[in-house]
Amino acid sequence: MEMFDLSLIWAVIIGFGIMMYVLMDGFDLGLGILFPFAPDEDARDVMMNSVAPVWDGNETWLVLGGAGLLGAFPLVYSVFLPALYIGVFLMLAGLVFRGVAFELRFKSRKNRHWWNRAFCWGSSVAAFAQGAVVGTYIQGFETENFAYVGGAFDWLTPFTVLTGIGMMIGYALLGTTWLILKSEGYIQEWAYRLTPKLLVGVVVIFLAISLWTPFVNPVVWQRWFGNIQIIWVLPGLAAACMALLVMSIRQRRELLPFMSTLGIFLFTYLGLVVSKWPVIVPPDYTIWDAASAPESQLFLLIGVLFVIPIILTYTAWTYWVFRGKVKVGEGYH
Repeated sequence: MEMFDLSLIWAVIIGFGIMMYVLMDGFDLGLGILFPFAPDEDARDVMMNSVAPVWDGNETWLVLGGAGLLGAFPLVYSVFLPALYIGVFLMLAGLVFRGVAFELRFKSRKNRHWWNRAFCWGSSVAAFAQGAVVGTYIQGFETENFAYVGGAFDWLTPFTVLTGIGMMIGYALLGTTWLILKSEGYIQEWAYRLTPKLLVGVVVIFLAISLWTPFVNPVVWQRWFGNIQIIWVLPGLAAACMALLVMSIRQRRELLPFMSTLGIFLFTYLGLVVSKWPVIVPPDYTIWDAASAPESQLFLLIGVLFVIPIILTYTAWTYWVFRGKVKVGEGYH
């Protein structure tokens, strides 16, 4: 155990799990957000069919990240949950509504419109709650002696509302670029037309959050603007992905828009990580402060090192089996 920093290893594993969840579950949440704006019911069928084989597997990463946090960094739970009870409840409730809508929408005829709404509302609430949680992480918590001492609604501020809306728009962008990849005809054209508008929204929200963050958390400002550092490569790469997305839409490419949007999320996520590193519970508790006993971390690590390759394997296999276009009238029933 002395040869390895188990807390650092666990931070990397949980960071990887959260990143995989955002990238992989983001596009199906985005499709739910876009559901009311779809051209017609056939388009909604295609949207849902495109993610039906993979959506539940995508959420495996959420389970891995949550369980890993509890076992490896219990302080995160003891502070985050009291601070974010309502936000976490809204996220889980949204995911439940979305999951039920997946299973019952195709079986309903008279009440399908209600399941359409459940899919949209569930996806929207879950996405907003996730963005608000990110905003709360940026602005920090009121803590004393390793315990949360703030109020139940301290997480809900104008800044976290902005980050929540930003997450919704970002997920919607992932949804349209996924639909470009998986659909054809008028549905694909609708996704092509909508993508640049959503990208403008993402850029506006990104700039607003960047300008607001120094007033919310001066530590982040110091990390980025204290001196010129290599971390400025990350927003540069995110901007390059945005330019690549614009070019790929103009050229009517199919895979590249989705990959470019994944790149935007990836480099923005890494930028958030380096902004706070090594703090895991703001304002000042690091991964080593929040860590469980080394024996517990080692015991859990042995199991996780077996589980992650299995998750990656069946995830890759699922996407390979269900590759290709989703056509109107075909798919999940």
